[in-house]
Amino acid sequence: MPRYEFRCRTCGDTFELSRPMAESSAPADCPAGHDDTVKLLSAVAVGGSSAAPAPAAGGGGGGGCCGGGCCG
Repeated sequence: MPRYEFRCRTCGDTFELSRPMAESSAPADCPAGHDDTVKLLSAVAVGGSSAAPAPAAGGGGGGGCCGGGCCG
């Protein structure tokens, strides 16, 4: 289940809630009981040793204007 981060405008506390995506925009109460909260945008972190394989040595062109030979 996705986790969403919220910040309380009253006390400044930041907290997370797990809830279904269908309820992602539903209001959330601060753990201290305040109801003036805002959902924060969170960056997604993806782990792993490498995102893409290394290009092969001595590769040719292809794709893009100058890589495809259309430049004058």
